[in-house]
Amino acid sequence: MNPTQAPVSLMVVDDHRLFRRGLVALLSLEPGLAVVAEAGDGGEALRSLRELQPDVVLLDNHMPGVNGVDLLPGLLELAPRTLFLMLTVSEDEEDLAAALRAGAAGYLLKTMDGPDLATAIRRAVAGESVVSPEMTHKLVRAFRASTSARPEPVSAPVAASMQGEDLAGLSPREQQTLRELARGASNKEIARALGIAETTVKIHVQHILRKLELSSRVQVAVWATERGLA
Repeated sequence: MNPTQAPVSLMVVDDHRLFRRGLVALLSLEPGLAVVAEAGDGGEALRSLRELQPDVVLLDNHMPGVNGVDLLPGLLELAPRTLFLMLTVSEDEEDLAAALRAGAAGYLLKTMDGPDLATAIRRAVAGESVVSPEMTHKLVRAFRASTSARPEPVSAPVAASMQGEDLAGLSPREQQTLRELARGASNKEIARALGIAETTVKIHVQHILRKLELSSRVQVAVWATERGLA
């Protein structure tokens, strides 16, 4: 980060005081990030947001009185330029889908490590949609469910032709990696499935993102599902 650049301002919204304070302390140690507010409920969050307009809000979903997802429309109206990242224990795909539909820029699990959370925040600020790796396959499943009723499906020969055109720029190993990504596999799982090093998987993922002009592995998974590759 450029030393002259202002740090990313954060607000943490969580009703569990001990967890919230620990998270604030952890994020305060990360370079380029600055926690400017914390809130324990929806009302407090609305008041602080109106005044401070932080860059990013980490928002718990299940809080007493109101869910974070239900708060999102009002929060977005108050601060349309703020990014809202759900930070929750829920691995329910319906919660995931509801959060993204409501305008969340990401869905992260509380089980993730501090440095990974800081990285996810920076990626969100850079314009990516961030979803915990454990939730990627559930996002794909939710996407499949939402599109399963589409009328006039593409015929198998046409679909195969579309796939061939879409994959023409990828090497055979990148195509294999793409299909594993579409299943929601982690880099470690892909490395094991293909019998290659995890660092090699990372390189393949970078090449896939660049060649397909996508910005995250979540987008890759959705892209592949749309084309019947998953």
